[in-house]
Amino acid sequence: MSDAQATAKRVAPEKEGDERHDAIYRAVSDAIVEQRLKPGARLREDALADVFSISRTGIRKILQRLALEQLVTLTPRRGASVTRPTADEAKDVFDARQLVECGLMPDVAKRIGEKEAAELREMAREERHALRSGQQSTAIRLSADFHVRLAQLSGNATLAEFVERLCSRSSLILAVYGHRGHLGCESHDHDDLIGYLESGNGERAKAFMSRHLKAIEASLSMVEEEESAPDLQQIFGD
Repeated sequence: MSDAQATAKRVAPEKEGDERHDAIYRAVSDAIVEQRLKPGARLREDALADVFSISRTGIRKILQRLALEQLVTLTPRRGASVTRPTADEAKDVFDARQLVECGLMPDVAKRIGEKEAAELREMAREERHALRSGQQSTAIRLSADFHVRLAQLSGNATLAEFVERLCSRSSLILAVYGHRGHLGCESHDHDDLIGYLESGNGERAKAFMSRHLKAIEASLSMVEEEESAPDLQQIFGD
């Protein structure tokens, strides 16, 4: 059981406040990224409500939040299911990341300071540690957080929010089609990128980011699996 699942279990069932909803959201999100919940798997509100001992209204809010992150797809009359990214969607996501993230690098290079560079290096260190420890879903999340933080440093809040959504979709794509123990790029890539940004070389950072994203996309193995019904009690139970 993951830390998020354990937290979800510890919070009193009768209390459905933000803390409990956040814990359940993280538990389901982790299960998707870790592929314990497969793409296309149906997420029945009644079954999830029973597993987590909260109301269907509470589960519905959590599923809607996951849908905004595009980890879950909500379909009229069919309900919720784990999003199944296609090869075309993956290409669209990485094409969008090329356009937006690469374009932001010159602005990041102008604005980054010692404090921000140190923060990014710590994030890169935590990502490497998670990957070497076999914590694939944590490494994927940390990598996404790194890219989002870079976008935020550009000073363009609107584009940073867009990058956050793209990274959320990329996390699912990486979890489903990536290779275990590898994120499709070299472990030192983020450190090298920070170096270019810190030196103020925005164009070099832009070119490096482009190669970095292309390497991640090229590492994906787009083989789709058959849809299956998940055993929610086994996944989220004690």
